[in-house]
Amino acid sequence: MRQSHALRPLFICSFFVLLFTSFSSCVSRKKYLESTKRNEQLEITSIDCDKQVGILSKDLESEKGRALALEDQLTYLRSTHTNMLDRLSDMSVISKTGAESIKKSLESLSEQSAYIRDLTGSLRQKDSLNLVLVMNLKRSLADVNDEDITIEVKKGVVYISLSDKMLFKSGSAEINIAAQKVLEKIALVVNDHAQLDILVEGHTDNVPIANACMLDNWDLSAKRATSVVRLLQQQFKVSPARMTAGGRSEYIPKTTNETADGRRINRRTEIIILPKLDQFFQLLDTNTSSN
Repeated sequence: MRQSHALRPLFICSFFVLLFTSFSSCVSRKKYLESTKRNEQLEITSIDCDKQVGILSKDLESEKGRALALEDQLTYLRSTHTNMLDRLSDMSVISKTGAESIKKSLESLSEQSAYIRDLTGSLRQKDSLNLVLVMNLKRSLADVNDEDITIEVKKGVVYISLSDKMLFKSGSAEINIAAQKVLEKIALVVNDHAQLDILVEGHTDNVPIANACMLDNWDLSAKRATSVVRLLQQQFKVSPARMTAGGRSEYIPKTTNETADGRRINRRTEIIILPKLDQFFQLLDTNTSSN
């Protein structure tokens, strides 16, 4: 019994020692776990920081690239601005020194454009008049043999070509009676167009002529043209102020003189109906002086 009482303090002491040890052990493990957890959190935080640093580094590089691009654009804009200023300066010099010249050139172009429009209008009017004239002549001369007379528009004027056989005897400048009817019909048409002039030209072949009345082909062609003009004036009342007579001899053939048929075609008298030359030259003088 005494022994039992003696062992009780020892047991109690051992219990407290064991309890303290267990408590100490529990406290140290808890701290360990907490420390481990903190380390893990710190490690995760460190990894996140590294990631953020990497992202920030990339963003920084990107911003540097943008900054360089902006600097390049700024340099280009400065250069462009300088070039524009230089061009504006050049234009300013041109406008000061050449404005009057440019103005005069534009005025001249405007005047020339107006002249061309007027001239084009006149040409169209003349073409229309030629068409009417040709139609009237062909209608009036419809009963005349086509081999003896041709009517055409050439070089902007109307040509009436009359054969030598119809108008004259060989080597003569006297007009046949039958041909006077043809000339009368022509006179009726040209008298309806008093604003037009009449040029009568005599043409021969290249066969020389020499007789008591004619010295040569020049003489023959001129006298035949004069005979036609005189008849138109005296018998058919065509104003002599509108007419011109001229001899062209053999030098403007329509075809070859190597054949009899060719020589027959070349022997002809042409009545050319054209605008009044004085009005034409007056138009030119007016536009030339205005420019």
